[in-house]
Amino acid sequence: MPLPDNLLRGSAPVMPLLCKELRDLFAGRAVWVLLLLLSPLAGSSFIQAVSLYAEASRSAAQFPELARGLSPFDGIVVPTFGALYLAATLLFPFIAIRAIGAEKQDGGLKLLLQMPYSIPWLMGAKLMALVLAWALVLVPCLCALGIWHALGGHLGVGETLNLLLGHFLYVLVISGIALFAAAVTDGSATAAIVTLAFTIGFWVLDFTAAGRGGFVRDIAALSLTAVLRNFERGIFSLAVLAGAAAAAVGLLTLAGVWLSPGLANGRKLISSVLVVAVAAVVVLGAAQLRVYCDMTEDRRNSFPLPDAATLARLGDRLTITVNLAPEDPRFVDLDRSLLSKLHRTMPDVSIVVASNRSSLLGSSDDTYGLITYKYGSREASSRSTGAEEVLPLIYALAAIDPPARGAEAMYAGYPLVADARKMGGWFYVALPLLTVIGWAVQSEWLSRVRRVWNRI
Repeated sequence: MPLPDNLLRGSAPVMPLLCKELRDLFAGRAVWVLLLLLSPLAGSSFIQAVSLYAEASRSAAQFPELARGLSPFDGIVVPTFGALYLAATLLFPFIAIRAIGAEKQDGGLKLLLQMPYSIPWLMGAKLMALVLAWALVLVPCLCALGIWHALGGHLGVGETLNLLLGHFLYVLVISGIALFAAAVTDGSATAAIVTLAFTIGFWVLDFTAAGRGGFVRDIAALSLTAVLRNFERGIFSLAVLAGAAAAAVGLLTLAGVWLSPGLANGRKLISSVLVVAVAAVVVLGAAQLRVYCDMTEDRRNSFPLPDAATLARLGDRLTITVNLAPEDPRFVDLDRSLLSKLHRTMPDVSIVVASNRSSLLGSSDDTYGLITYKYGSREASSRSTGAEEVLPLIYALAAIDPPARGAEAMYAGYPLVADARKMGGWFYVALPLLTVIGWAVQSEWLSRVRRVWNRI
């Protein structure tokens, strides 16, 4: 049964509302100032990344085996988009806050809430305007990728799009936090403090969890920076995607609840508790989704295909007891080369960290550094942190033969000696100049779009 038109369209044309949000957003200085700042910042990151990549490529010319470690995704794309990460964390919240804060200050929000638009349509229009603003802010980073390709550099489509998805989810949640903060506070300054408390709090949480295990590490895995880090490693996770989307929708719903003029504060508080509870259940449920995809071209986050297929068929629980302190470099190597891959590949893996910081600083315990693997009723131990030594041990515990491995193509790497310094004029002069021109002409362009829509 089709939904009524007034429910679908919010009982009024949606395009004028979107044009109004775009005009309010782009008529201000925040978006354009952010673009002005990001252009030289992204350009500097890109030029420095190309310089370092060229130095590594020169070494690969003398030692060809080093070429396999030269990935443009790690050497060029991720460092360049680091500028976008800083902008989204520290500056983009001010743009999102303005979508509500400015209307609160000039009284426009009260008038807007009296128009025949439902709260979901209002929040949806503001979010769409913020997404379009983020797409504009993305231009300097996309220009850097285009220049890298023009210089002869390689770009992996899958891993690059996956990174873009990660940054999009990141800014989506940041926007939700900012809109919620603007809805519950009286002024933009207070909303900015609340938003930055959230974003910087994620950094503090990650710093606190560094070198720690147990509950603190599990909580830190839910932070926004940890979410983005998965995409920066080239890992697509359905759990992360669903969890970030649920968090963004929950925050937007909370903002809508506190903007509703017909609700008393008590009802708003009760509704907020219900929204938080539902969002938490959805996020925790999404965390149980075990759908992963290694988007990197060299498959650094995965076992060889025969091993991955064999491990995925092991149904019993594999319990790994690690007698290493979480800050021990051997634990970091073990986690990247083995533990995280096993967690993404096998259906049931339990990891127990048995040692703490004091064990690293000095201990007479001979078991420090020993890693115990228990599968079913069988158990074995090893001090190795490499997959080549541990996988046969796991197969022996499962009483199966190791899979036959065919000749897999080695990742050749993409060395390139290039110089991007001559493109400094584009990032430091041309893009800022185009930004100023865009700032000057955008108001008239949006007015024309609205007039054309009204005629239709």
